[in-house]
Amino acid sequence: MNILGVESSCDETGVALVQLEPGLAVPRLRAQALHSQVDMHQDYGGVVPELASRDHIRRVLPLTRRVLADAGATLADVDAVAFTQGPGLAGALLVGAGVACALGAALARPVVGVHHLEGHLLSPFLSADPPEFPFVALLVSGGHTQLMRVDDVGSYELLGETIDDAAGEAFDKSAKLMGLGYPGGPALARLAEFGDADTFALPRPLLHSANLDFSFAGLKTAVRTQLHKLGSNVCEQDRAHLAASTQQAIVDVLCAKSLAALKQTQLKRLVVAGGVGANARLRGQLDAECKKRQVRVHYPELALCTDNGAMIALAAAMRWQRGLARPRRDYAFNVMPRWPLQSLSVS
Repeated sequence: MNILGVESSCDETGVALVQLEPGLAVPRLRAQALHSQVDMHQDYGGVVPELASRDHIRRVLPLTRRVLADAGATLADVDAVAFTQGPGLAGALLVGAGVACALGAALARPVVGVHHLEGHLLSPFLSADPPEFPFVALLVSGGHTQLMRVDDVGSYELLGETIDDAAGEAFDKSAKLMGLGYPGGPALARLAEFGDADTFALPRPLLHSANLDFSFAGLKTAVRTQLHKLGSNVCEQDRAHLAASTQQAIVDVLCAKSLAALKQTQLKRLVVAGGVGANARLRGQLDAECKKRQVRVHYPELALCTDNGAMIALAAAMRWQRGLARPRRDYAFNVMPRWPLQSLSVS
């Protein structure tokens, strides 16, 4: 069974073809293609929703043709079409949903709406070292920072989440304050390589709280205050020190909360997914801390950390395996810009 996945929740257009084979625990990725809108949005310092939607319209069908060609397949080989139903930008989501449902209707194939964060959460199953259930998941994607207990596909328990800014937002907003380019997170991480993380004493919000929630808004304020102290003529070395100190504050909180979640659940497996999960400092620190505790850590391949069609097709396939896919054949569609992941739980 071949499932075509379409991702269009924000500023990446992704299409992929995943094959579900009897006897295989994990579906196989046959081909994928991705277009990032980073260059288009750079001039604005952030994503412009209307421009994002228009660009998805231009890209999705050429990407679909490329994926089918790379897989040596045709539209006739597609058995179901999956699309990101939410959360995300409403206009952007509607592009993917409309195209997926139109393809489904034209081919007389079922369509499946997929939760964007479930796609991220399951994306490590496409890696060379896939996890096993159950595990604790640290989801650090865009405006989302959550810790989940995951017992199986569709069995999710929320352990903690951000009460204001997410980790990705803390990276991006701090980078903007420092005058770095868009996207801010990777730019800040690159600059941090040349700085000393011990230079500035920045706060670690909720680091020692009794719960597993996150808060990063105060860190952004502390970065602004420190920049004000440094003055308008801040040198490049001080900016590098501040970038390193900011990154370390975020990483310290993410690591501490993840370890606390593992202790609370008594699980010995951690999955890290989402764009921030590509951060080298975060991966290095988590690897070191988890090794001390004999905990296995799993990440998606770097190419699958950002939004992509492979994770959407995969999530649909893994749901299909378990009878949870809820395929539709009426081809009516809606999108859900706000959609709590834990609402999917069947347990």
